[in-house]
Amino acid sequence: MYLEVKNMKKSYGKDGSYIQVLKGITTGVEQGEMCVIQGTSGSGKSTFLNCIGGLDTLDSGSISVDGKEIVGLKQEALSDYRRENLGFIFQFYNLVPNLTVRENIQVCEYLAKNPLNMEELLEILGLTEHQNKFPSQLSGGQQQRCAIARALIKNPKLLLLDEPTGALDSKTSRDILILLEKINQKYGTTMLLVTHNNSIKNMVHKVIIIKDGQIHKEYKNETRVPAAELEDL
Repeated sequence: MYLEVKNMKKSYGKDGSYIQVLKGITTGVEQGEMCVIQGTSGSGKSTFLNCIGGLDTLDSGSISVDGKEIVGLKQEALSDYRRENLGFIFQFYNLVPNLTVRENIQVCEYLAKNPLNMEELLEILGLTEHQNKFPSQLSGGQQQRCAIARALIKNPKLLLLDEPTGALDSKTSRDILILLEKINQKYGTTMLLVTHNNSIKNMVHKVIIIKDGQIHKEYKNETRVPAAELEDL
C-alpha cells in the first residue's frame, strides 16, 4: 500500500471552541490509483488532505507514504517530504501574478531533483502557446492548467487536489479531468481528489466518503467511466 492512514484524529480549539474534525480514520491507497474523497462541507475531507500533505499536524494516528512515516517529522524533514513527494493543486490557483506561465512552473522545477520535461508538460497541458503570458491574460481553465503544470513539473509521486474543478464551468472541468486522467496513465501518479462533484467518482479507481469525521463508505470502482464520458459536471 503506497499511502496508509491509521486511526487519524485531528481537532481544533479547546474548551468551548473545541471541535474534533477527524475521529479515527483508517484507510489506504495503492500506488498509481486515482482516489476521490467526498463528503459534505465540514465533514473533514480537506483536513484529511492537509494532514497527508503535512500542512496540518495530527492529534494522534499514523500516516505512511511509500513506507515512510510522516507523523512526528521535524519541520525540515517535513519540508523535504513535501518537496520530494508531493504536488498540491487547489481550487484557487495561487499563481504568482508578475511571473509568466513558464516562470510560474519554473519556480517548482528548481526545487525538483528529477523534474519532468518542461516542453513535454506544456504540450500535454495545452500551454505551449500561452507560456509567455501572465496569469491575468489567461482564462480560469488556463490558470488551472498552469497550476497543474507547476505541481507536476516536480514529478511528484502523490498529487493532492482540493476541489480542482470547483471554480470552473462544466466544459473546462471535463478538459481538466481528461488531463488528470492522461497524466495518471502516462506517469502513474497517485492522486487524491477532494470534490463536491458527484460525477467525478465514476472515473477513479477508489472512492472514500467521509461523514462527520469518519469514513462512512469506501469502495473500489469496478466500472470506471472515462473522463470524456462523465455526465453532469
